[in-house]
Amino acid sequence: MKRKPISPKLLIRHKWKTKIFALLLVGFCFSTFLLMEAQYSRIGGASSMFPLFVQKPKIAFLFLARNRLPLDLVWDEFFQGESENRFSIYVHSRPGFLLNKLTTRSRYFLDRQVNNSIQIYWGEASMIQAEIILLQHALMDPSNERFAFLSDSCIPLYNFSYTYDYIMSTSTSFVDSFADTKEGRYNPKMDPVIPVNHWRKGSQWAILTRKHAEIIVKDDIVFPMFQQHCQASTISNIICHGEGMLVSSIDLTMLTGGFFSCLQRKSLPEFWRDRPVPADNSKEHNCIPDEHYVATLLAHKGLEGEITRRSVTHTSWDISSNKGRERQGWHPVTYKLADATPMLIQSIKDIDNIYYETEYRREWCTSKGKPSPCFLFARKFTRPAALRLLNMVIITIKHFLI
Repeated sequence: MKRKPISPKLLIRHKWKTKIFALLLVGFCFSTFLLMEAQYSRIGGASSMFPLFVQKPKIAFLFLARNRLPLDLVWDEFFQGESENRFSIYVHSRPGFLLNKLTTRSRYFLDRQVNNSIQIYWGEASMIQAEIILLQHALMDPSNERFAFLSDSCIPLYNFSYTYDYIMSTSTSFVDSFADTKEGRYNPKMDPVIPVNHWRKGSQWAILTRKHAEIIVKDDIVFPMFQQHCQASTISNIICHGEGMLVSSIDLTMLTGGFFSCLQRKSLPEFWRDRPVPADNSKEHNCIPDEHYVATLLAHKGLEGEITRRSVTHTSWDISSNKGRERQGWHPVTYKLADATPMLIQSIKDIDNIYYETEYRREWCTSKGKPSPCFLFARKFTRPAALRLLNMVIITIKHFLI
């Protein structure tokens, strides 16, 4: 059966339909492209108007306190108005103590106590354990990049922005660290785990990088040696009261009599070492763990090149009653109401270098490669003294001219 030939008219009509369909398809694709381009432009414009949130590195402020924070109003002013994505707060208080609306007047400290705190005894490794507990909690937040230890008697000397920039401008930790060659606190029983050339001393009020904080938390070599061989001598921890007297040097046979009431362990006062600790020369190794541990651990790990070997927390040591140059009789000055003056604060802020006698080393303080004040914080201030400074606008942080 023969197929009928297609007429020329039908062939021309079919070609036109094909062309029209092709043109419609191209037009549809082009209009779709333009629509998508416009949509992406709107999205891009919106993202430029509302940029995505970028988490800045945070400083974890780690407070060691006995109970409440008596200077919470001072710190409240320090944190006021600052974005909370630049700091976090952790507090170690005695077990069972809660920071709630009855115990703190600052919203920044509400419920900021760690839930596994321990009882701290002066002259024992329990102080180091408390610091480790704080670090463990703070390390859970990956945004925390610096870890600053502070006492409950500390005040800030500058506003938050200046403090943040000062700390974050360097990749090092701030750890007071110097060779301890005079006091005989090193116990040879620590050798060879901790050789004497790694033995260091310094203030416990350090600011650590995340790397160094993790090293402390993971340490299972140096810390056990401190638990065994670094503690205040037993006699100096025996506090005996008899007829209103504090006895620091006693005959042990008196302990069994009814005249004295003695305690073997001394809990921390409201402010760390608020009272002078009696010097005791009856033991060769009168070791205060918190004054040695961090600096010794980092020296033991060969990391002293990664630290700025000074503290940024100022402490004034009272040596007026100490005729010798030995450090055993020293204790930190507590500033009271009458001491809280603009001149005092300015004198601390004017310090631009620190001299380490045992190493014949003078540490000139710098920030961002330029000369700078040495200290960002100061202690030990009573609550009346700190509030007086606050009222005098010495540390009314947001309005203070640096």
